[in-house]
Amino acid sequence: MTGSRVSLVAILGGLALAFCQWLIFIYAPEEQVMGLAQKIFYIHLPLAWWGLISFVIACACGILYLTKRDLKYDMYGAAAVEIGMLCCTLTLITGSIWGRHSWGVWWTWDPRLTTALILWFIYAGCMALRAMPMPESRRASLCSVVAIAGVLDVPLVFLSARLWRSIHPSVFANKGGGLEPEMAVAVIASVLCFGLIWAALLILRSRQLVLGSRLDAMLFDRMMAEDEKQN
Repeated sequence: MTGSRVSLVAILGGLALAFCQWLIFIYAPEEQVMGLAQKIFYIHLPLAWWGLISFVIACACGILYLTKRDLKYDMYGAAAVEIGMLCCTLTLITGSIWGRHSWGVWWTWDPRLTTALILWFIYAGCMALRAMPMPESRRASLCSVVAIAGVLDVPLVFLSARLWRSIHPSVFANKGGGLEPEMAVAVIASVLCFGLIWAALLILRSRQLVLGSRLDAMLFDRMMAEDEKQN
């Protein structure tokens, strides 16, 4: 995807996000119990979904790298982990704000919150591993293994509210999800607009990492050439 197309996706995502503000605060009705605080749900849910999707993509890139040994898949996986970590962090923050209003506490060891936090630590470890000084191929292999192992927690996050006793709401567990039609429209629109922004960020970060890797390789070759001239 060319730079102009990525810019177009980002602009469309920004415009869609602006339109979603009207859907969230004007079109969608206010929830009777939580009131205005419930509106954070329209930010919290898309962040959670795209965070999980990011980690699934990181796992797929890890499998591709281990199969084909092409470093471009490692770069794509690294970008997916970084974007996923951003989404996951914002998910935990917005969830804590929502939980403080709904449950009276900033944090509780609810199954969904706990599994989400475990997932955050797994991929934070993957990012820390990537920052360690080691041969590029070895680092890529280790990060791929962590990304593949970490994705096992993704279905647990998604299904935890159904598998165990949880106070976290399962929005789409029941028919209609317990949402008014206007709320459902706002949720779907929010997920889609966040998807556009997510795609633009993922592509741009992947490109940055690939170009950075090429620059590092060129610098290394230049240093080796200068050493040969001196010797």
